[in-house]
Amino acid sequence: MLRTEEMLLNVGPQHPSTHGVFRIVLKIDGEIIKEAKPVIGYLHRGTEKLAENLQYTQIIPYTDRMDYVAAMTNNYVLCHAVETMMGLEIPERAEYLRVIAMELNRVASHLVWWGTYLLDIGATSPFIYAFRDREMILNLLNELSGGRMTFNYMRVGGVKWDAPDGWIDKVREFVPYMKEQLKGYHQLVTGNEIFLNRVKGVGVITPEEALQYSLSGSNLRSTGIKWDLRKDEPYSIYDRFDFDVPVQTTGDCWARYQVRLAEIAESLKILEQAIEQFPKDGAILAKVPKIIKAPVGETYVRIESPRGEIGCYISSDGKKEPYRLKFRRPSFYNLQILSKLLVGENISNLIVILGATDIILGEVDG
Repeated sequence: MLRTEEMLLNVGPQHPSTHGVFRIVLKIDGEIIKEAKPVIGYLHRGTEKLAENLQYTQIIPYTDRMDYVAAMTNNYVLCHAVETMMGLEIPERAEYLRVIAMELNRVASHLVWWGTYLLDIGATSPFIYAFRDREMILNLLNELSGGRMTFNYMRVGGVKWDAPDGWIDKVREFVPYMKEQLKGYHQLVTGNEIFLNRVKGVGVITPEEALQYSLSGSNLRSTGIKWDLRKDEPYSIYDRFDFDVPVQTTGDCWARYQVRLAEIAESLKILEQAIEQFPKDGAILAKVPKIIKAPVGETYVRIESPRGEIGCYISSDGKKEPYRLKFRRPSFYNLQILSKLLVGENISNLIVILGATDIILGEVDG
């Protein structure tokens, strides 16, 4: 009889395949995972505590560094929370600029996921194509904000500055280009038999488990639950756009792959409509005092980031700094189910399941 002994194996802490510094302690019997314990905190920056000593506008650069591949949505959720407390009405042109920036960033974020996920499981070419196209988006956002990844573009009451001359036309040209590239992604990967064998039936999440673990974003929608805050609790001007919420029902890594690529197509739809509706002129910032003070009270707002529901809770005592600030970070919640998903799996499926979860460790650690 073959006899094996359980072994403790440290995977990490390492960076490249995990979008941040991450360690997972495995208990394995041969090649089968018996227990998995994620260890987080290697990127912890104390953002929420630091915010208590910062003016509201000063907090915005800190939000860039949470989910650092989707900084625009982080910027927005903080500004949205302060604006909600202050009862500000945001100029229409500023809202359109915000939506265009966030949807471009959503596409760029999903491209990072698509390219690195395929790289994680052994395919090199998709990574090259994804980062080529993402670079075009980063160039557009760089022109708009002055930053390449940490944009610091949103402001309480609107945006930092207006779009440069000709910028909207560049976005208009990018949308059909990206649609064509998306078709190429499907031709290259989606029907590939080797890829399908690696992801189909792996890391299955049921709808009940998704709700129990408070999953959101593509991880939730891959189980058949149609929930997207842009549709179900519209914020900004999302109720002006016609777009779908892609869902799959199998709840496996394959379903999460399909949902994210479909979400790229839907973001391109929103961008098309936003460009056509874009106001020719108008203010980009509401009338706000130089030193912003939220009124006494508290609020919680939530929006749909590329990874799911990102929320911002603010408690204010009427000063220029928040009394307390707390972010609901989707990657942190989505990560919690990993321990359950890995039990009983072959160790070769570890990165397949982890990669499909699409976590950003800067957001997990906060």
